[in-house]
Amino acid sequence: MKIIPFLWFDDQAEEAANFYIGIFKNSRITALSRYPAVGQDIHGKPAGSVMVVEFELDGRRFTALNGGPAFKFTEAISFEIECATQEEIDYYWDRLSDGGPGQCGWLKDKYGLSWQVGPANLKQWLTSEDKAAAERAFAAMLTMGKLDMGALERAFRG
Repeated sequence: MKIIPFLWFDDQAEEAANFYIGIFKNSRITALSRYPAVGQDIHGKPAGSVMVVEFELDGRRFTALNGGPAFKFTEAISFEIECATQEEIDYYWDRLSDGGPGQCGWLKDKYGLSWQVGPANLKQWLTSEDKAAAERAFAAMLTMGKLDMGALERAFRG
């Protein structure tokens, strides 16, 4: 069994997949299907237009559908990117961010999809048995948009 994220776009599935594979290493489009002429009274899409794009980001499978404007992304679902360095945080933040404000490492990309970009050891800091250290790291995180790994670690260490 595999669990594969399935993303609903209005009509930007192929554009979005190409955007994402241009950011993440080890990524590629693996399949593309098009709407047939049959069923246009139901799906309303022109025959031959892109229906589904299957792609991989860093080797993980995703599926994107051009399903129309009925559904939009919300912050209730996001993808988390655990980064080993501040340079990685900066890289993903700069490429994914639509330029709008984010908080605590969260951002929205130009398609409205939410991402969390931060240090791989953030959870360790926030769940530490040293409650004072965890609270310092949490308080520091609350003041940040893009996360500053060095500042978070300094706050954690006191």
